[in-house]
Amino acid sequence: MRQVAVLLLAVLLLALMASVAVSASSVREVLQTQLQLKNEDNAGALALALSQQQGDESLMSLLISAQFDTGAYQSLRWKRADGTVAFEKTARGGQGGAPGWFIAWLPLDVHPGVAQVSDGWKALGSVEVRSQSAFAHETLWQSFLRIAAWLAGVGVVAVGLAALGLRRIREPLDAAVQQANALVQGQFMTIEEARVPELARLTGALNTMVAKVRSLFEAQAEQLQVLQRQAYCDGLTGLTVRKQFLAEFESALNRDDGPVRGGFILLRLCSLAELNQRQGHQQVDQLIQAIARAVKAYPDRVRGCLAGRLNGADLALWLPAPDVAEDTAQALAEALRSGLHGGEGGVHLAVAAVDMGRSRPMSQWFAEADAVLARAEQGTGVCVAFQRVADEDQPAQGERVWRQQISDCLDAGRARLQPFPVMDRQGLLLHWECPLQLQLLPQGEFLQAARWLPLALRSKLSAETDLRAVQLALTAIAEDGQPRCVNLAPASLQEGGFVARLRELVFQSPQSARRLGLELGESAAQLHFELLHELGRQIRPLGVVLGLEHAGAGLAQVDRLYQAGLDYVKLDAAVVSGISGDASRAAFVRGLVIMLRSLALKVYAEGVNDGLDAQALWDIEIDGITGPWATGQMIKP
Repeated sequence: MRQVAVLLLAVLLLALMASVAVSASSVREVLQTQLQLKNEDNAGALALALSQQQGDESLMSLLISAQFDTGAYQSLRWKRADGTVAFEKTARGGQGGAPGWFIAWLPLDVHPGVAQVSDGWKALGSVEVRSQSAFAHETLWQSFLRIAAWLAGVGVVAVGLAALGLRRIREPLDAAVQQANALVQGQFMTIEEARVPELARLTGALNTMVAKVRSLFEAQAEQLQVLQRQAYCDGLTGLTVRKQFLAEFESALNRDDGPVRGGFILLRLCSLAELNQRQGHQQVDQLIQAIARAVKAYPDRVRGCLAGRLNGADLALWLPAPDVAEDTAQALAEALRSGLHGGEGGVHLAVAAVDMGRSRPMSQWFAEADAVLARAEQGTGVCVAFQRVADEDQPAQGERVWRQQISDCLDAGRARLQPFPVMDRQGLLLHWECPLQLQLLPQGEFLQAARWLPLALRSKLSAETDLRAVQLALTAIAEDGQPRCVNLAPASLQEGGFVARLRELVFQSPQSARRLGLELGESAAQLHFELLHELGRQIRPLGVVLGLEHAGAGLAQVDRLYQAGLDYVKLDAAVVSGISGDASRAAFVRGLVIMLRSLALKVYAEGVNDGLDAQALWDIEIDGITGPWATGQMIKP
């Protein structure tokens, strides 16, 4: 476009200059002709007058002098017949209003007018008349200025029209460039069809291409859902298989976000072998499917619930909320009693529910649930047993006390970041993942986020803790220059003014901001997509990278993921755990990586515990790994 603009400007300037030159030359020719005719006419008239003086040189000289004084002449000269000058008069100066350079550039080449003077048949000589050309140059100069002014005006109008024409061409071209850049970043943007016929074909082709790529992406997402069901779901019930449920349960217990307490329900269809003999496999399969439908209703309605089939007779349900396990178990029992009791010989379904602190290990959850399940198996029909396990390490205190403790430790600066490395295939550091730890009591220990974050969320202090984490990360980056990433709670995005305060905090440290990363859980993309998009729009121009953590199969269900403005995604440990020994799981993760790469996203794996899993992840070209294995293997910079 610049070359076209320069070419148009050059052609226009050449045309204007040529027009001015031709016009000035034409006027110059006219003026020269007029001056030449004037010289000849005046010379003839003067010679005739001199011939009437009968050769009296004094009278002739007087007549020439009078003629010179009354006319605009540059010189008058009378030569005798022998060639000697009898009389000559010449004017001094007389350049008029034309500048000297203009006179030198366009000189008026006019020959003097010559006429013979005689007395009858006697030749008296000749007279030369040269008119004053200064006035002609002045006229030529004024004419040149008028022509130049008119042509300049025409040129301005022409430049304006050319600019409009170029803008009409450039706008769709710029839109096409933006569309191409958006496609490189994984965003499917369509543009308005251009009004220029040639560009209309271009924009139409680009829009068609974007629509095709989008359809391929959506088809890929649908294929991923199929792979997910094949890799993680039980074929009979549609619930998560045992291996995946245990991985998801372990991940849910180890996450920073979530409630302090939760509920766990085990359901067992007792005497499964006898039921198969009495009612047949088909009837029993229908009973199991009925139980699974009742269990599956909770994850479908409540985000964060986990449901799985542990074996042929056992199903499990994890409830990420306190004090709901007993009511949920009773509701399940009521829903299943009528449907399961109708079978021949009756059906015995044992339901065990426990409520305990989320800080307990998964083995203890199963141990408590198995003990309660043993009690439920002693009954008949659909029998429910419940146990609440008290937390010895969690003192009972109100929300007001927790809020005060968190506020006090933030004010006193009793907070620190605990770094964990994210490494690449060569064992080099990509960035430090830095969860925040708080010392709630002045002489107490620093607690992981899993202990205090649920309380901060309940007390609406997550925004304050997130801002403190960002401030600590910026300070640490300024000290050693190493990239760091901190976790943000999705609830913080809903706090009024949080994004503005975060932007101001980052804006004050422009150098450190280029090595800062912010992470939010997968639920932020599912529940608060617009807020996530706005966060990226505000902070990414400052150099901050934005990512999703704990991501898994739910990514394929996030609408407009390509518009979220993300830089990377960290796959949850439940997704990548055991990938080395499970081909279907590896196929799903590979497809997920391909889909995310098509959106120009980096893909990392979290919670990697096993070297074989790490090698399998490197084989599918994952960008980075974090977890216990990565901590031990990373090459220190």
